[in-house]
Amino acid sequence: MDEPSHFITICSDSLGDTAEAVVQAVLHQFENQRVTIKRYGNVRHEDELRKVMEEAAKNNGFVAYTLVQPELRETIREEAVRLDLRIVDIMGPMMQAFIDTFDDAPRQRPGLLHQLDENYFRRIEAIEFTVACDDGRDLGAMLKADIVLLGMSRTSKTPLSIFLAHRGKKVVNYPIVPEISPPGQLFKLPPQRMIGLTMEPEHMLKIRSERLKVLGLPVDSQYSSLERINEEIRYAEALFKRLGCPVIDITDKAIEETAGLIMGYI
Repeated sequence: MDEPSHFITICSDSLGDTAEAVVQAVLHQFENQRVTIKRYGNVRHEDELRKVMEEAAKNNGFVAYTLVQPELRETIREEAVRLDLRIVDIMGPMMQAFIDTFDDAPRQRPGLLHQLDENYFRRIEAIEFTVACDDGRDLGAMLKADIVLLGMSRTSKTPLSIFLAHRGKKVVNYPIVPEISPPGQLFKLPPQRMIGLTMEPEHMLKIRSERLKVLGLPVDSQYSSLERINEEIRYAEALFKRLGCPVIDITDKAIEETAGLIMGYI
């Protein structure tokens, strides 16, 4: 018989994605947990907040919240006491630390993370640039890129590029193939602007075989043979050495972890 699902309510006077990201990070630390997450965003009035809290109390879970308006922060604390409901303040301790340490005061305006400021438009520009340069489509753009990702097929170049673009980085990713000479632009770039991506051969074999199955293609093709994969890895590693760029083994690494390592290099 299935165990009952646990309920977590997310409440925010903005979108609520900050709180959900924290909740999801915590959930990864627990195994075999059936959890239902319900998110309420743009909660701006006390009556709205009370309804959210009453529904959360009926589900016997807890509430994670990001509220910056003082009246809403006070209301949620009062409702938590009234309903005997646990609440978790995601932003409060960080804001208080900032106030205490730097003797400053918050603006108390919801949604500032998503406002259309210079950083926002820089991210949009980076995303557009990165999409246009996916899979080596614009070699000339390499010299304008913040990061150039180099790797064999199925080394997560595209999802990594998009993830980094959302952080405001203009990214070009280029597929390394032994039969194709590397473009001259690579040898004009500073090594620290390039990142080589590699993977353990057996792991690559599994990923490529699964990819061929999804496409309905024969899994015994040269593309998914261990001999071919080892040839590609040797070629890629020799190129990385010539370029003098950092190399990251992405085997069993999440996109977020690899992106964090890349940001550390640049």
